[in-house]
Amino acid sequence: MTPESLKAQPLLRHWLALTPEGRVQAFSGKVDLGQGISHALRLIVAEELRWPAEQIDMVPASTLFSPDEAVTSGSLSVQHSGSALRCAAAHWREACRQAMAERLAGLGVTLQDVRCEGGQFHAPAHLANDLANDRDHAALQASYASLSHAAMWDSVIEPAHAQATHAALDRHPQAAEPKPIVLRPDVAAKVFGEFEYIHDRVMPGVSHPMCHGMVFRPGTLSAEVIEHDMQALATRLMAMSGVLQVVRDGVLLGVLTESERVLGEMAQHIEAGAEQGQFWRCAVQVPDPLDLPHWLKTQPLDTTVVADTSAPTEGTVHQRISAEFQRPFVQHASIGLCCALAQWTGQPSAPHLEVWSHSQGIYNLRRDLALAFDVPATQVQVSHVEGAGCYGHNGADDVAWDAAWLARQVPGRPVRVQWTRQAELGHAPLAPAMAVRIDAAVTQEGQLLEWTQTVWGQGHGTRPGRGQTPALLGAWQTAHPAPIMLAVNAAMAVGGGSERNAQAPYDVPALKVINHRVLNMPFRVSAMRALGAPVNVLAAESVMDELAHGLSQDPLTYRLAHLQGEQHARARAVLQQVADMAGWPLPGSSGLSPQPSPDRPEGWGRGLAYARYKSTGAFCAVVVELVVADKVKLQQLWIAADVGHVVDADGTINQLEGGALQAASWALCEAAQLSPQGITSNDWANYPILKFSDMPKVSVHLMPGADHASLGAGECSAGPTCAAIANAIFDAIGLRVRNMPFTPENLMRAIDSDEARAPFNPSFN
Repeated sequence: MTPESLKAQPLLRHWLALTPEGRVQAFSGKVDLGQGISHALRLIVAEELRWPAEQIDMVPASTLFSPDEAVTSGSLSVQHSGSALRCAAAHWREACRQAMAERLAGLGVTLQDVRCEGGQFHAPAHLANDLANDRDHAALQASYASLSHAAMWDSVIEPAHAQATHAALDRHPQAAEPKPIVLRPDVAAKVFGEFEYIHDRVMPGVSHPMCHGMVFRPGTLSAEVIEHDMQALATRLMAMSGVLQVVRDGVLLGVLTESERVLGEMAQHIEAGAEQGQFWRCAVQVPDPLDLPHWLKTQPLDTTVVADTSAPTEGTVHQRISAEFQRPFVQHASIGLCCALAQWTGQPSAPHLEVWSHSQGIYNLRRDLALAFDVPATQVQVSHVEGAGCYGHNGADDVAWDAAWLARQVPGRPVRVQWTRQAELGHAPLAPAMAVRIDAAVTQEGQLLEWTQTVWGQGHGTRPGRGQTPALLGAWQTAHPAPIMLAVNAAMAVGGGSERNAQAPYDVPALKVINHRVLNMPFRVSAMRALGAPVNVLAAESVMDELAHGLSQDPLTYRLAHLQGEQHARARAVLQQVADMAGWPLPGSSGLSPQPSPDRPEGWGRGLAYARYKSTGAFCAVVVELVVADKVKLQQLWIAADVGHVVDADGTINQLEGGALQAASWALCEAAQLSPQGITSNDWANYPILKFSDMPKVSVHLMPGADHASLGAGECSAGPTCAAIANAIFDAIGLRVRNMPFTPENLMRAIDSDEARAPFNPSFN
């Protein structure tokens, strides 16, 4: 099968090149957000070429020369870009093998005789005894450089041929040798503060040095300018030393200065004034944070039936359960601030815009910048430079628009724009709030008969590059604004959005999933890591846990009973592996988690959860140990994951750990605070995240997967972690918490709910 990324970019030169110095260059449209994807892709190329990884350079993505692979999201980089690069490298290797065989055909050498090792092609060793001189001996070895030619670079990659010959080549003895550990080349520089992030980049100007800019805006998508305040502010700013220009357009106020220090001083004043109601008059509908489901359900809805296998069930319904779960609006809360650089060059009749950004989708950003500034996309170049990791649609694209908008005021000069902490937390898109209801029915023995999962939530996507108009915050706020884009969900073929993982992974005869997309967006929402999966998995795995406890069955045994057949073999394996890691009681031993021993304090509990990400991705099971005292304190996480063929074990483990710990922060801490004036949780005091002192010990096991295709690891541990924490809280104190985050305040509210303490939900009958 041809990888999707190869269909539009099928030529070898789209993916690989060879420098005059003999180093391999590999190109990818997927960008490195700190997750180490560049290193994983480098290892894939090295494996296929039989070439030292240290001699392979992953070229940072740019619309000037990189393949268009849309957005780096959905844990798909290894699956999409990795499979394309694997095919490209195998194609090049096989083309060179063929060239080597043709070169030595007169000596009776066939394609099957040529082997590749250490970046060199070798003829059979026995031929050396038949050759008369050193020159002939030298001909028995050749490099990629000596065998490659121009026509080869313009050849169309043939995945099926490359994969077949790859299998044949692996029969050579050297293919079975242990792989050496190759360290990521960027880590040391990052640890010692020597790595150049986008924030550190200084661009030389054509005629003047780089200047600095900042765009100030209201806390809501639309607002009314308080003209008297704004005019007085603009006058005061222009009088400040070091200010180059003050620009007004719609509700936006832009400032260009010679130094970053001047901007910092004025930002504090403007942001403080805006919070006190100066400069802009904002008024937006604010959902009640204590009753988000009511708000979600009373908005205009777009309803779709995602799955429906409803049919007459064999077996008598003995009990029914209904339970509802919710997640608040959540913020990205990147430690590093969004930053971009932009420069306009060329003639007024043919302007050229170049942008340096840590966007997740450089081609999507290029398209929307072209729309926003009414220039052909061919006259816009976007190059990726590493910045803060985001794992979702944060403000990286918006700050790129800010930089380009301000750079138009000073043609030829590069402009650097970096958001403040208040802007980072106050203007980036939120992850949508969600409500999930599950209605399930079981037999007397506990076998699932019916399962209906109903989801309410806004769409999870307002990313650039997907509509007829630009999806960039600044473009929505000028005097002639582009229409505000309503959030949509990705197609189910790529995992969906709010309905992601809403289809329970267990054997259920009658399964139904209904998604209600909320058609109202008072605050901008978009993609956050794993999209709707965390709350959908929380709901499903909490209900599975509740069913098991209510039926006096072990939670592990209960899950395994609903994962029968060969199609669930990998699911059963990760559950059994994580149980073994955590010392989970063997099925039938005691039924429930062991009681606290002297070394386990009061309030100690453990919980289990499982999911297959997007129902098509990685398999992941998590066990959590925690203590509930004045707050929930995590002690240990065990994670077992099946991601198929593992390219970079260390990087994969890092991704699983990072996804779990971020999910733990969502589960225990995070909830956006909203007001009619905007997002008020715009500093760390009002938006706490999990601290280093809160971190548990994490153990990760990767299942053997050499016989399976690679699957992404970055998002699969999020849902099971949230659910395992909720289940562990129940194990600890008998309290079934359904509303994230599980803060002391929400635990106290749950204590007041009789439903939360019942071993069975009252709707059991």
